Amino acid sequence: MSLFNQTIHNHQTFTLIGIPGMPEKDFWMALPLCLLYSTTFLGNFIILVVIKVERSLHEPMYYFLAMLAATDLSLSLSSMPTMISVHLFDWRSVTLDVCITQMFFIHNFGGVESGVLVAMAFDRFVAIRFPLRYATILTHGVIIKIGAAVLLRSVSVVLPVPFLIKRLPFCRSNVLSHAYCLHQDAMRLACADTRVNSIYGLLAVIFTIVLDALILLISYFLILQEVLGIASREERLKALNTCFSHICAVLLFYVPLIGMTLIHRFGKHLSPIIHTLMANIYLLLPPLLNPVVYSVRTKQIRQWIVRAFCGNRIGH
Repeated sequence: MSLFNQTIHNHQTFTLIGIPGMPEKDFWMALPLCLLYSTTFLGNFIILVVIKVERSLHEPMYYFLAMLAATDLSLSLSSMPTMISVHLFDWRSVTLDVCITQMFFIHNFGGVESGVLVAMAFDRFVAIRFPLRYATILTHGVIIKIGAAVLLRSVSVVLPVPFLIKRLPFCRSNVLSHAYCLHQDAMRLACADTRVNSIYGLLAVIFTIVLDALILLISYFLILQEVLGIASREERLKALNTCFSHICAVLLFYVPLIGMTLIHRFGKHLSPIIHTLMANIYLLLPPLLNPVVYSVRTKQIRQWIVRAFCGNRIGH
């Protein structure tokens, strides 16, 4: 009888929330949220357009930057539909299948971004260690294979997640903690044993995020060794300067991620607003600021933006 009741009450929809405890102010989140997404899309789209039209940027470093911009666009598009629907239209209900689809894309593109950052670190190491063979090592074919490997790894790791969630019954609360769906958030609402989900989620994080973080640390240790071996101080500074934008992108991705993880594990006593804020920063901040960092630090991109938006006025 209890099994029958559980089946009857198995939720097929979830309720999304915006800022916990402040539903009356959710509408006032819509305007800055729409502005944030618009800026994110414009910034990453400009990066992609400039790299395509500027022949001087047809180099391995900028091809990897294009991968990062495309990933940031995809990650933003994954969270945008429900974020906008909750804060702008107060549409808070989402079906189980839609929720599972969204969590797949969010986790997938998060893994892709981590992998692209590793590929960019490898690019910087090759450029500094083998400057004369840089273009022959990182050919178009190699870059395409690296991009495909990064995407395939992330898809392979995240693909079991929808099936692991789909098998669980949800007969308790159906209220999620955010305005979008995450695996760990949906998993806590299940009224069944979730040890398989927890173990797989931990292994997935170790195989992607933790492994990538270790590779990034090793890469920059090797890069620093190479830079210190350069005789000229000016050349050392020039080599380090080529890594600055990538270091910023790594920090923008990993610092919010580590903060969100620590709060999720050890900050259960903290206000739900803190949890929501950290999760939103992790999802929204890197795609917003990565184009800003690279636009400021890359002369060709900066000049193209100035010509595109101010060219006529400058010409007069």
